[in-house]
Amino acid sequence: MKVSSRRQPYGRAVRLFGDGLSVRLGVRSLVVCALVTVAVALLGLTALSLGDYPIPFADVMDILAGGGTGGDRFIVADLRLPRVVCALLIGAALGVAGAIFQGLTRNPLASPDVIGFTTGAATGGILAIVLFAGNSSQVAVGALAGGGLVSVIVYVMSFRRGIQGYRLILMGIGMTSILVSVNSFILTRAEFETAANAQRWLIGSLNGSAWGDVTVLVGALAVLLPAAILMGDRLRLLELGDEHALSLGLTVERSRFALVLVSVALTALATAVAGPIAFVALAAPQLAGRLTGASGTGLVASALLGSLLLVAADLAAQRVIPGVQLPVGILTGVIGGLYLLVLLTAQWRANHG
Repeated sequence: MKVSSRRQPYGRAVRLFGDGLSVRLGVRSLVVCALVTVAVALLGLTALSLGDYPIPFADVMDILAGGGTGGDRFIVADLRLPRVVCALLIGAALGVAGAIFQGLTRNPLASPDVIGFTTGAATGGILAIVLFAGNSSQVAVGALAGGGLVSVIVYVMSFRRGIQGYRLILMGIGMTSILVSVNSFILTRAEFETAANAQRWLIGSLNGSAWGDVTVLVGALAVLLPAAILMGDRLRLLELGDEHALSLGLTVERSRFALVLVSVALTALATAVAGPIAFVALAAPQLAGRLTGASGTGLVASALLGSLLLVAADLAAQRVIPGVQLPVGILTGVIGGLYLLVLLTAQWRANHG
């Protein structure tokens, strides 16, 4: 491995395996990622320690190292740890998905939950629950199919001599409104118990997370996250505009479609496991950009911030009302709505001086 002596807009160019693969590293980005990783670890340990049956940090560390007594080990390893790991992985998936969409559209409002892709995945999951009494695997397939279908529809409707950010966002918002009505209609036609199960899933929750969910997430993210990172250079070129990207030899539409495909798959995967969770995909890339000071989209930083936000939100949801475990989707939805209002106000002020 060797480091290029020339400074780049996104940090130093580090070449791996000769000239076969290179990544860009910035000192500030590395420091921020390291600090966020430490914060995620501390929050995760806190989540493992707190609960109706508190377990000291030292005992949690002992259990994670393979020790601990039978009762404490069951609580930490079988009940709490899968939930924390799911929050980490789902948060990372949503953070990267949001970063890709915001990079492609060059608009901070572009996130899967705003432009309809999360709602499309939710529609697919609801249909699997209502029509087929679907298990977790069938719900996952339905969510992937729904998210993929809606993304194609929005993409085609938005395409006119290329994709423009605001057109994609407006089409996505319109599609979201339609799908929310469709979801409500489906629930009204379902049996009471089935509708109740679908509604609980629609809220977005990490309650009941199990190691089977972790296995699904790890298997899928082992493919999707590296694919997103490997296409990071294409994303940075697309952020400069289609004409500039074309002048540098990039196949614009093919690259954009590949990035959208990865982002939709990440969104549908997260939705399939935990239901629709708002705010994380919207806020994580924005916070990552502000903290790192990078001029482009930082996928790794967005993934880490997504994990931090979701773990923190889930921990808060379990503590905001004593004795009641709120679904994390309720808390993120409230925070996300407030954040969206702040973001819209800031954009309006910037456009109108």
